[in-house]
Amino acid sequence: MVRRRDATASTAASAALRADARRNRALILDAARSAFEERGLGVPLGEIARRAGVGTGTVHRHFPSKEALFRATVADRIRLFTDTARELADAAEPGTVFFRYLAAVVRLSARNRALLDALDASAEGLFEPTPGAEKGFREALEVLLTRAQEAGTVRKDVEVEDVLTLLFGCLSMERRRGATGAPGRMTALMCDSLRPSRHVTKLPAVPVARDETACAECGRPVAMARTGRRARYCGGACRQRAHRSRRR
Repeated sequence: MVRRRDATASTAASAALRADARRNRALILDAARSAFEERGLGVPLGEIARRAGVGTGTVHRHFPSKEALFRATVADRIRLFTDTARELADAAEPGTVFFRYLAAVVRLSARNRALLDALDASAEGLFEPTPGAEKGFREALEVLLTRAQEAGTVRKDVEVEDVLTLLFGCLSMERRRGATGAPGRMTALMCDSLRPSRHVTKLPAVPVARDETACAECGRPVAMARTGRRARYCGGACRQRAHRSRRR
């Protein structure tokens, strides 16, 4: 009976320790998120511990370095963007949703020193985003892009990598223009560059594999037909657009 009581007490104590560790980890992440967003990677680890109400030793037990903690907070913010994109995947008016989502990502990221520092460090090869978080964000964004393209509100020749590059570049432009111009001005120009128009510059074709050719209208790869003949267009939509262009 005594042994059973001792085992029960030990189990309860272990559960309490695990719950306390989870609580401390959550407090550290919350404090680090706000501190990094306000001051970037330069914030001292002691400041984060003070905000969390724990000692620096507790912070080190959960995160071996400040860089590891920084990476965790950046991945957490990217996952938030990803979850939002997934919630909007089936929304009505996909074109409007797509452009509003891009504007929101730029607006929120421009105020987040952690994300800006991560992008700068990534450009210099000093920071690598968490692979899972980056992959999830790209996939969720591609769904929004595809639906907007199917609705005819985004250029057909744009790929998700183009949108990601524009997003990162727009953050830099908003920072540069923010001191002398209205916030969101560069974002509006970025969004307009994605809208379909007869007057936009045709994008260079993406290099294709040897057994593929490029669509003469949108530049996307076109696989070899079963008959062995090389198709000129990737589908009926591009074929019709080309026909209308010739008629004009």
